[in-house]
Amino acid sequence: MIGKVLDNRYELVEFIGKGGMALVYRAIDKRTGHNVAVKILRPEFSKDMEFCARFEREAMAASKMSHHNIVNLLDVGQDDSLRYLVMEYVKGQTLKDVILQKGALPPLTAAQIGIRILSALQHAHKNGIIHRDIKPQNILVHSEGLIKVSDFGIARVAGSNTISTDDSVMGSVHYFSPEQAKGENVTAASDLYSVGVVLYEMLTGKPPFDGETPVAVAMQHIGGTPTPISELNPTVPPALERVVEKAMEKRPEKRYQSALEMAQDLQRAMQEPDGTWLERLPDKPQKPAAHTGSTGKQRPVHSKYWIWFRIGIISLIVAIFGGMLAGGAYVIYDQTVNATTAPYCLDYSEEDAKREVYRAGLNVEFTRISDPSKPTGIVIMQSPEFGTAMRKGETVILTISTGAEEKAIPDLVGRSREEAKNELERLGFTMLALPKRILSSTEEWDTVLFQDPKEGVTMPSGSVVQVTLSGGSVTVPNLVGKTREEAEAIIKQLNLKCDQVFEYETNDASKYGLVGTQTVMDDDAVSYSVGDQVMQQTVVKLIVYIPVRSAATPEPTIETETTAEDAAP
Repeated sequence: MIGKVLDNRYELVEFIGKGGMALVYRAIDKRTGHNVAVKILRPEFSKDMEFCARFEREAMAASKMSHHNIVNLLDVGQDDSLRYLVMEYVKGQTLKDVILQKGALPPLTAAQIGIRILSALQHAHKNGIIHRDIKPQNILVHSEGLIKVSDFGIARVAGSNTISTDDSVMGSVHYFSPEQAKGENVTAASDLYSVGVVLYEMLTGKPPFDGETPVAVAMQHIGGTPTPISELNPTVPPALERVVEKAMEKRPEKRYQSALEMAQDLQRAMQEPDGTWLERLPDKPQKPAAHTGSTGKQRPVHSKYWIWFRIGIISLIVAIFGGMLAGGAYVIYDQTVNATTAPYCLDYSEEDAKREVYRAGLNVEFTRISDPSKPTGIVIMQSPEFGTAMRKGETVILTISTGAEEKAIPDLVGRSREEAKNELERLGFTMLALPKRILSSTEEWDTVLFQDPKEGVTMPSGSVVQVTLSGGSVTVPNLVGKTREEAEAIIKQLNLKCDQVFEYETNDASKYGLVGTQTVMDDDAVSYSVGDQVMQQTVVKLIVYIPVRSAATPEPTIETETTAEDAAP
């Protein structure tokens, strides 16, 4: 299918891969020139109602979301029998590829990737979408380090009553939650279990459960206990190991109850790796108090100086202890009451984003830049990113789109098509050359004669500028009586176009190989005679005499405008 253009817009240029129900291609969006990923439902499934429903479900799920850690949906279409989705193109590898190449990842890297997966899921769950197939194969690692969650092909709207047993086994069994393995309904907690499995694999280089059959692996998810991460990779901090263990609890109610909660614990695990904040250790048994009964000896009587010395020591201890209490209170305040995290603000309006920042106890500063892909007033970047641990009173910087930047249209008249196109693209505009050219005796072929909008009009970056091009001008030559080779050479020299040469049999040997008739006709089916002015690239059709192949074959009648006899002097 390489080279095929879907709906006259998406040209398939490279096969990327295939999944259970779709083929994926890199394509060029001919309107924008950008790379996109086109996911096409396999032809053998196009008449299968269940697979069509899953494909439409992916489109529905993706259309509800727009997030920097999700492969975003750009378009949905159908070209004849081909159903397709147009997605954001992510250049890079899958997380599975990365693990296969590098083995266990550094704990800090694994935690950072986990936070970004959870950021995507928080957005999906907030929109009522449960992914149901989180696995390293569906996590894309961009060449610049960005993390993107893909493939919502078996996602479900939370609360849907249409979950089938078939759907429950569509995901990869190595990353199943226990409830998926048992064919039960899934919740957001099921996605978090799968994130725990992905974290386990990133930290150890292999998934927690394996077996000879899918059923054997599924049974381990239901009742098995994985090898502790610290046994396989001693460099993993206890806090990080405990976060994974909690995410992989068998019972959903014992797991994290939101992606945000789990992301916050991952963030804290990197800051406080000992993990004592995750699970309070049991109190140590107190030693029995020493016997303080009377020994029968009389205590010595101290002098008044010794009494004042003891009072001073006690006062000092009280002062130090009081300072410790005050310091401890500040630490508690600083780490609990004063602690917060950066809220999610991307794609929010300026007012909504400001409200979220203030709700988190933070201050906000705005910067503004032009972005033709986002409406005016929408947050397109934030620093620090969502989920980052912060203290109340700190500042979040939000970048607001000012929409497409307006620029003046340049003067294109008199420039060549290529020069005009390059100048418009340099300024961020797109050129559309109208198919209808105009005959011009003063301007060469492919020169801009007219433009719309005109020079000086200000337009947003990305706007389309229409141009009308010159067709040039050339005098129709008389080719009758010339050899075929001579005629074709003249046609090429004058920048006309010869797309058809017909052969006419004759017994007159003096005419062999010579042009007997010429027809010059433009796109509007208007015919021209010798000496008329026509645009370059106008089509010329020739009839050339050849010897009679068979005496039994009658000579056909030729209806022409100009014949060799008519043109003879």
